[in-house]
Amino acid sequence: MKNLLFFSILIILTAFFVASEFAIVRVRKTRIDQMIEEGNQKAERVRTLLQNLDGYLSACQLGITITSLGLGWIGEPTFRVFIEPFITSLQLPESATRMLAFFIVFGLVTFLHVVIGELTPKTIAIQQAERISLFIAKPLHFFYIGAFPIIWFLNGSARLLTRLFGMKPIDEFEKALTEEELRLSMSESYKGGEINQYELQYVNRIFEFDDRLAREIMVPRTEIVCVYRNDSFEDNLATLKGEKFTRFPVADDDKDHIIGLINLKELYRDLLNNDPKPFHKYIRPIITVIEHIPIKKLLIKMQKEQVYMAILVDEYGGTAGLVTVEDIVEEIVGEIRDEFDNEEKSKITKVNDSITILDSKLLIEEVNDLFDLELDHSELDTIGGWMLTKVDKIKLGSTITIEQYEFKITEVDGHQIKSIEVTNLTNK
Repeated sequence: MKNLLFFSILIILTAFFVASEFAIVRVRKTRIDQMIEEGNQKAERVRTLLQNLDGYLSACQLGITITSLGLGWIGEPTFRVFIEPFITSLQLPESATRMLAFFIVFGLVTFLHVVIGELTPKTIAIQQAERISLFIAKPLHFFYIGAFPIIWFLNGSARLLTRLFGMKPIDEFEKALTEEELRLSMSESYKGGEINQYELQYVNRIFEFDDRLAREIMVPRTEIVCVYRNDSFEDNLATLKGEKFTRFPVADDDKDHIIGLINLKELYRDLLNNDPKPFHKYIRPIITVIEHIPIKKLLIKMQKEQVYMAILVDEYGGTAGLVTVEDIVEEIVGEIRDEFDNEEKSKITKVNDSITILDSKLLIEEVNDLFDLELDHSELDTIGGWMLTKVDKIKLGSTITIEQYEFKITEVDGHQIKSIEVTNLTNK
């Protein structure tokens, strides 16, 4: 009975060290930091473990090794006492009796060690890492202090060996998650119900935001509405009255010579007060940048200069398009519509299971994601630009088929494609 009690204690200790090992690896440091801010003193001990993860994992391994050796040493005599009477009753030859007793005892000890001492605590620790780590932190710390000389010697030997193979010790690894790991982590959190779909979309858009260029989100030159410095006040006012924007670029002679912008709030305030100034007095500075500037840099520039409209120029110095702060913010939060945007069409309109209408300014990479295609976007940005390179003539009804999808021009404006109908031929 004494051996059985000792065996049970070793099984419990094995389970303790196994659970400790998996819990401190699995627990989230951000969650522990949050608990510390809330005043949880046990979390302070867990943070101590996480700050020396290599040392405490070595303590767990040392504890598992010692208890496993103890189980192997005491297991055979402990259970042989219970097994031998049954084996002897079979009246087998002595050699067969010894061998059968050995295999039965070995199998029983292995089963108890693996199931109770290893697998069960591992499963519990993975599912309850936070709770287990709070429970084991203090006793594991005491064991680490008591066994420190042995752990120090073993760790030093292991580090020397790993360096001989050109590898870094565990505490020298980069602990920060990569962008792809963060995306996967957020996806798992969404599947687990920790975050909702909108939060997941915001995070993904932020990662994509870092790679976006201004030309990908600009209002193209052909759609820019501007006023002209040399036109009369009345002519420019007529142009402004026909539109629903707040800020307008001001051109000198043509759209390739944008010299500033005007804000309607300032103009209408003076008109309401019957105190209009000459038109050139309302012209304010505007930002001019190359069209390939990353939107994150453009946003910083806008914030620094407090100018919320930028003109994009191409490599030849001509105006390529226009970007506002709203265009940039929409890349993170999605499309923003005010009371004047009701007439705007959505970039993606699903008619039915087979037919989808696309705005020509939709990015090719978004089309690829939408239809699981691999359209080349190394030189072109928008699906309208891609379509221009594929059809012989820009006219309504022109089509091109890629895999199971038919792309058809459904709206044009001069030489510009406005919308494209995509039909899934397999669902037709």
